Amino acid sequence: MRWWMSTRAEPTTATEPADATASADALTRPLRLLSLAGFASMASMRWCDALLPLLAAEFGSSTGQAAQTVAAFAIAYGLMQLVYGPLGDRHGKFTVVSWATLACTVGAIGCAMAPGLGWLTAARALNGAAAAAVIPLTMAWIGDRVPMDQRQAVLARMLSATVLGMIAGQWLAGVFADTLGWRAGFVLLALAFGAAGLAMRRFARMAPRDADAADAAPLPMFQQMRAVLALPTARWLYAVAAVEGALAVGAVTFVPSLLQGRFGLSASAAGAVLMGYGVGGLLYTRAAPWMLRRASSATVAGVGTGLLSLSWLALAVLPDWRAAPLLCGGAGLGFYMLHSALQTTATQIAPVARGTAVSLFASALFFGQSIGVWALSLAVDRSGPAVGLWVAGLLLPLVGWVFVAGIGSRRASEPGP
Repeated sequence: MRWWMSTRAEPTTATEPADATASADALTRPLRLLSLAGFASMASMRWCDALLPLLAAEFGSSTGQAAQTVAAFAIAYGLMQLVYGPLGDRHGKFTVVSWATLACTVGAIGCAMAPGLGWLTAARALNGAAAAAVIPLTMAWIGDRVPMDQRQAVLARMLSATVLGMIAGQWLAGVFADTLGWRAGFVLLALAFGAAGLAMRRFARMAPRDADAADAAPLPMFQQMRAVLALPTARWLYAVAAVEGALAVGAVTFVPSLLQGRFGLSASAAGAVLMGYGVGGLLYTRAAPWMLRRASSATVAGVGTGLLSLSWLALAVLPDWRAAPLLCGGAGLGFYMLHSALQTTATQIAPVARGTAVSLFASALFFGQSIGVWALSLAVDRSGPAVGLWVAGLLLPLVGWVFVAGIGSRRASEPGP
């Protein structure tokens, strides 16, 4: 266990891995490929948001029952983090992501062929299980190669790709539903995953060191997870991430249903409105350096939580859909102001087992999301989609306060450099 002692300190005092100073040129191509996979992964994650009323009508179910296609993806995504983190630390993060991206192709094809809601839910679970490797291991891969003082900017580049994927998923799913049919949309996803996965495998064969240099696990899988979870900071961060997922991410699922039910918008129009959420996230990736030069990460996170909460509450009582894109944009900006601070903290909890640490963070986030979608779907079936926004808007300030207060207390107790 000697290796672990160097990572018992709080995140800002942990030792960087030996290859963290990799040149920018060496990172450019693999980072582009990882970003492409992240784009497709996030698009698939949000693909069903605008389809819930349509799927409910086609398969003779309620909107809440159709929402299980979202919950199944999130549950599988969260469960597989327990596998992918240690697997990436041991066999190479880039290698694991490349094979998982190819596996996403199978899940997307299964969705396109689904004869019923049960089949579709199972295929979405398969898609989530494969996609689970992509974004967390990409974050850990970046953490292995980029020093802490440069990491925020590189993570923001990757975040731009995932946010664009979210925008594409929320909008294109509705466009396909209104034109070629929702099944054709899943075929498009399969093509995107296949192209990204094949390109990554080709790069891994041609330049194996640039892909997976110095990825090695010092402990067996379950010992790694136990060691990470032994850290008080890790347990606290994962608890915050789970509640964030339940409230902030869970509420997004029902925004298109609210827009379609209250204002009579089509699936494509509701998806286009929800694009504002992604645009807000994209705005954060551009504004983050400016924000962080003028305020601490904790302050940015606190302000973002307030903006997210107010945006959801305003949307819950909105009388005219034309203000909805702006409110969705405010919610997206606020969410990423909070979530980026949590993400960056997660990359530095345990540098020697970074894949495991970041994957456990993602697992907590998506377990929370799945519980949130399940719980909110019960309330939505009784009281309508607005109830999810009310719950999230009222409880999110508590999440922000816990995170900001926790970061402050932990930094205050850190030993000096």
